[in-house]
Amino acid sequence: MSGSKRPGGVVDLELDAGSRAHYEDPVYYTASYRRRIDDVQYYVTQATRSGGPMLEYGVGNGRIALPVARHGVAVTGVDHSRAMLGDLRARLPLERADVQARVTLRRGDMRTARLKARFPLVICPFNTALHLYTRTDIERFLARVRAHLTPDGTFIVDLAIPSFVDLMRDPARAFRGSNFRHPTTGGLVRYDERFDYDHVRQVLFVTTTFEPIDRPDAGWVLPLAHRQFFPQEWEALLHYNGFVTRDVFGDFHGGPLTRTSDVMVWHARRKR
Repeated sequence: MSGSKRPGGVVDLELDAGSRAHYEDPVYYTASYRRRIDDVQYYVTQATRSGGPMLEYGVGNGRIALPVARHGVAVTGVDHSRAMLGDLRARLPLERADVQARVTLRRGDMRTARLKARFPLVICPFNTALHLYTRTDIERFLARVRAHLTPDGTFIVDLAIPSFVDLMRDPARAFRGSNFRHPTTGGLVRYDERFDYDHVRQVLFVTTTFEPIDRPDAGWVLPLAHRQFFPQEWEALLHYNGFVTRDVFGDFHGGPLTRTSDVMVWHARRKR
């Protein structure tokens, strides 16, 4: 999705950049999250139990959708990023014909995309919902989820729990990471991150700066903007937008949500 609009319909450029930039380089994205597999296994299990088909918001370049399709479940994926969808479309021909046939892609905004289908399972994984920056954004998105769920269908969303360590960081202080070889450029780069929390909008802005070792003047910046939702807040948003919470977990193994959890996994259904 694109960033939220200010009153009068003007696009908030800060949020717009923070919702798009992280997904403009599929090679870097894939390399960054190649070790993130617990959620993939979780959603494959949920999809096979449901029998499909499954709707995935934020399908990206298929990190979850392709394994689900390989397990025999049809997937419809919605995403706003041309780059990520382009990468997924380029990778699909490498899959078996039956896997290719199970994947349907749609470029669109998750707040407005209308599909002529209902699904027994709708998922919004890996912090995709953290790009819903305002109450209106959330209401519009959850209305689309309701419209695309079968009467007894399940909606699953996982969100990072706000970290007060990150929210309290000094935005003027850069946190230096280890040098690494960038998967897209092939060059050695140094990088640092800055955290700036807007407590009024409840948005955490993370700015990553990359600086090639051999060409410090050719650096670039990667912005990311994540809305921060607290557990009780998200439960209320589901409740007042027509959902009943079935379960909430604190990890991708069915563990309880506790004070030490860093993720919350919500299972909800439409109110009858």
